[in-house]
Amino acid sequence: MPVTELASVDGSISPAAEATIPVADDGLLRGDGVFEMVRLYGGRPFTIGDHLDRLERSASAIELPVDRAAIEREIDALLAEFGDEDAVLRIVLTRGGRRLLLTEPLPAHPETIRVATVTYSPSVILTGVKSISYAANMEATRLAQARGADEAILVQPDGIVLEAPTSTVFWISPEGGMRTPALDIGILESITRAQIVRELHVEEGAFQVEDLRSATEAFLASTTREIQPVSAIDGRELPGGPAPQAAREASEAFRRVVERELA
Repeated sequence: MPVTELASVDGSISPAAEATIPVADDGLLRGDGVFEMVRLYGGRPFTIGDHLDRLERSASAIELPVDRAAIEREIDALLAEFGDEDAVLRIVLTRGGRRLLLTEPLPAHPETIRVATVTYSPSVILTGVKSISYAANMEATRLAQARGADEAILVQPDGIVLEAPTSTVFWISPEGGMRTPALDIGILESITRAQIVRELHVEEGAFQVEDLRSATEAFLASTTREIQPVSAIDGRELPGGPAPQAAREASEAFRRVVERELA
């Protein structure tokens, strides 16, 4: 059964295909705004408080006003009409002052994914901001796909591993132990990443790309993917196979968090 795609524009609910905003909104013309993607399990939002906290931090960083109380009321109204399906709730705040909420189907993700490293210089002024200006992220994915991969891993010019365009990367170092880039090197403060780091023993730091390339196992983590094993990095097949142990452990840990949160 298809997911019901609804939209709330400043509190006015309609089918998503019928929703509109003014074309002169700088959110559209300049990509000036912030957003969040919230996982819905049976229509119930997961870690909604964490997502709204991050939305406020992102908005504050670009001096964008936020009416959190209005957003919370509009989320409640939209989800009451939406029902109890598994889906994604997208929250967007634009420079034109619009509050957009959309219910969307979960994107299809393959069981495993092949990644390729792409050199990337992040904008320091937007560090930690979940901005709607995602053109560079999307181009990085296309560059990786042109090399036969499915997704990119962003790497600084000095070789420090950052993240994937829409997810966090974890790997098992050849030295042993699970690793992921630290927040202070300029990656997004991922909600899913935070759950895994709290549940498992993970070393956070500034790691060179050669450590990632020689990993024995790896996986991506995000709101829509949850945990997705990586099968190859820069053309090198990982020895962990299609269901590596680290990804299984992370999936089990994340599932425990979801069950606690929604109990």
